[in-house]
Amino acid sequence: MQHSATPYEERLTAPRSWWLISFLVGVSCALILFPFGTLPILGGLVGGTAAAAVVASSYGSPRIRVVGDSLIAGEAKIPVSALGESEVLEPEEARAWRTYKADVRAFLLLRAYIPRALRVIVTDPEDPTPYLYLSTREPERLAAAIEAARRANAATPAES
Repeated sequence: MQHSATPYEERLTAPRSWWLISFLVGVSCALILFPFGTLPILGGLVGGTAAAAVVASSYGSPRIRVVGDSLIAGEAKIPVSALGESEVLEPEEARAWRTYKADVRAFLLLRAYIPRALRVIVTDPEDPTPYLYLSTREPERLAAAIEAARRANAATPAES
């Protein structure tokens, strides 16, 4: 039986300004097709806006979740028992860990439009990943959810 200690779920959605940019891409496509008449202009506006919106939406679709005894970050699923200490990164420190402090072996789920992050040490000796870098709008809440899941997992006797 798994305990759901402090559930956490966050979608790293793209900022609102990206939707305006998507519309402007559609306007650009419409302007490119201007010499060909009204129907191509409308097609360029609709098609360009839709294509740009799909790109913005897919880039902003990853989720970070703490479910049962696992941390799910994008496509990665890591048992909380394999995780160690968490460090909340404020904007300047987060930028440092995205750039010159970064380890090429680290798992990075980063979105540059989210200024804060959480760095979580990976303690599994079988895993070459030294840490997880997770862009998040609520790093304190995510750290608390991981810690609560780890405690709940440690308190539950292993099933044989």
